[in-house]
Amino acid sequence: MPRRKEIQNTMGTDLYSLQIYPPLFYSPFNEHALFEKWAALEVSDFSNIPGDMEALTLPPGLYAVFIYRGDARDASPFFQYILTTWLPQSGYGLDDRPHFEILGEKYKRDDPASEEEIWIPIKMMN
Repeated sequence: MPRRKEIQNTMGTDLYSLQIYPPLFYSPFNEHALFEKWAALEVSDFSNIPGDMEALTLPPGLYAVFIYRGDARDASPFFQYILTTWLPQSGYGLDDRPHFEILGEKYKRDDPASEEEIWIPIKMMN
């Protein structure tokens, strides 16, 4: 966050919290398993990437989008519902692409009145 002003060509003011999980991260779920975490902004092009920062392009595909209201520190049961109840009943399965949250204008850090979008990559199951 202290360096976000160095990023040029930004599109909008939304912040992105993005996770890249290794294949089979959730089979079985291990809360101590390692994964890659990104703090990101959307940009129009990658022509001016600041030092020590990287570009990431999200692969295309379907996403299920959920609105979470509340303190992000209390979101674990919400994610558990998505992955253990909604997803198995939906006809979709997890896709091996990044998961992310959009922290827009209604996001308030450590605040029970906060709101964010949760994007879960999905694919049709046979």
